[in-house]
Amino acid sequence: MNESVRVRFAPSNTGHLHIGGARTALFNWFFARHHGGTAILRVEDTDRERSTEEYYDAILEAFDWLGLDWDEG
Repeated sequence: MNESVRVRFAPSNTGHLHIGGARTALFNWFFARHHGGTAILRVEDTDRERSTEEYYDAILEAFDWLGLDWDEG
């Protein structure tokens, strides 16, 4: 079996990225990079009442600060 690695991180934009989410994103991103795979960011929009553009932008800024560049998303 010779399939490429694809990982996904799917935060919800209902608040700022917290330390646990950042840790999970980092682990996924490093795992994909180590194995020559793809890292996908998918911001969940299942809670439309609490989701805001401000939190969406804050999540993206946090990933920029962490140095994570996503292949998709």
